[in-house]
Amino acid sequence: MKTHRPSGRRRSGAALLAAVLLLSGCGGAGDGTEAEAGVALLRYAAVGTPATATNDPHGGVGNESDSLRFGLVYDVLAVPGEDGETELRLASSIEPVDEELVEWTVRLRPDAVFSDGSPVRAADVLFSLRRIEDKAAENFGRLGMFDFSASEVVDEHTLTVVARKPYAEVPRALESVTFVVPEGSDDFTEPVIGSGPFTLVEGGAESAVLERNDDWWGPAPELERVEISAVADPRARAQAVIAGQADVAGSVDPATVREVEGDDWQVVRRPSVTMYPFVMRLDTEPFDDPDVREAFRLAVDRDKLVETVFLGYGQVGNDLIAPADPSSPETAQRERDLERARELLEEAGHGDGLEVVLHTTTSYPGMDTAATLYAEQLAEAGVTVEVRTDPPDTYWTDVFAQESFYTGFYGGIPFTDVATVALLSDAPTNETAWRRPEWDEGFDEALATADQEKRTALLGGLQEELRDEGGYVVWGTGDGLDLAAPNVAGLPDGPGFDKMFIDQVRLAD
Repeated sequence: MKTHRPSGRRRSGAALLAAVLLLSGCGGAGDGTEAEAGVALLRYAAVGTPATATNDPHGGVGNESDSLRFGLVYDVLAVPGEDGETELRLASSIEPVDEELVEWTVRLRPDAVFSDGSPVRAADVLFSLRRIEDKAAENFGRLGMFDFSASEVVDEHTLTVVARKPYAEVPRALESVTFVVPEGSDDFTEPVIGSGPFTLVEGGAESAVLERNDDWWGPAPELERVEISAVADPRARAQAVIAGQADVAGSVDPATVREVEGDDWQVVRRPSVTMYPFVMRLDTEPFDDPDVREAFRLAVDRDKLVETVFLGYGQVGNDLIAPADPSSPETAQRERDLERARELLEEAGHGDGLEVVLHTTTSYPGMDTAATLYAEQLAEAGVTVEVRTDPPDTYWTDVFAQESFYTGFYGGIPFTDVATVALLSDAPTNETAWRRPEWDEGFDEALATADQEKRTALLGGLQEELRDEGGYVVWGTGDGLDLAAPNVAGLPDGPGFDKMFIDQVRLAD
């Protein structure tokens, strides 16, 4: 573990114009007046819509704009580091009490204070962790490996957290989402104070204005002010940068990046961030037959999907659900084999053809394109596919983890998180109905293994089994793409939650 370290073509259209107008009205600096006066201001156009905005950092957070705000206003115990290591942040140490790896001592920095001047105490941290646990139904049970009711405060700056089973990766589990609020906070209709590098001075669902917190314990940000605007359309976000109304556009689409390549704009590529796996439920026909699942994996043309959906800004997948994770194993690349796919389907009793419905949506750019192209590829193996595009506002409640065959989404989270949320038999969202007690036992064994090299090998073996026998067709991963003005430096380029921590971004002279 390491301690924290600092880390064009124009488009027209009503949507793009609306975004520019929105951004130009954000705060007092949207028109550039304060920037001209010498204020180090970063204007960030992030993914978000007012309809899904929240002030609660502990529940379900659907907007990247909210995640960015939380990452600036609130301290977390740790953040993702390089090469899968954990960088401590509010925590000064996270260590097991003994070899059982169930009880862990978390010591806090003694110099952390909330923006009202009150100290950050172990009681505040435990209150926040318990609140995250209480809202597990909203946040997919991300900290479900802990029993925070059995955890306790030791002293002002020390607490003991208790895992439900031996869990060697507690530091990693406590990364990123452990936003700390004052003990007793119960009304989140308005933002509550934090102890992070910035404080919220004004804002709502569409925009937020934050100013540097000079009392923060960490390395002083060079930025004095950050303005975050929620903009749903990816092209509108990019156009805001091109038009000079924003400095950064988060999560822009590959088509826009291809258009501006070679111009002065910066493109930050975050590898293996976007994944649209095709999900097959093992408890429904025809996917209860392993031969059918294997045939569906062999029928996919991975190169064509990556080039068509991500326009080449990505990597070919090998049916591993967390390819960016340090424990992801090295395996021979699965190649397309239509002949073998047809043989397997015939052996499974579908020699005269097979008809299925593949659900998809437009929540993320390219999800519908991916499904349409995959349906064409499956047709070459003798499978007739009806692609059904469901509305985004109901897809994640009525289709996700319910239909037998659909287009999923993952955003580069660690394998242990995927397992906890979606793979263990008692996982809150077991989307593929992958219920294997022996696999669960193997996961427990891996997490009870203190030796990191051995633990990594055990976790890799579990991923190989899932790759070969599970319900995912992971055809590729797309890079996360952010567009920035030429003078922006230090934007995070790691996968997953790394993106939300922008306190060390700076503006070059």
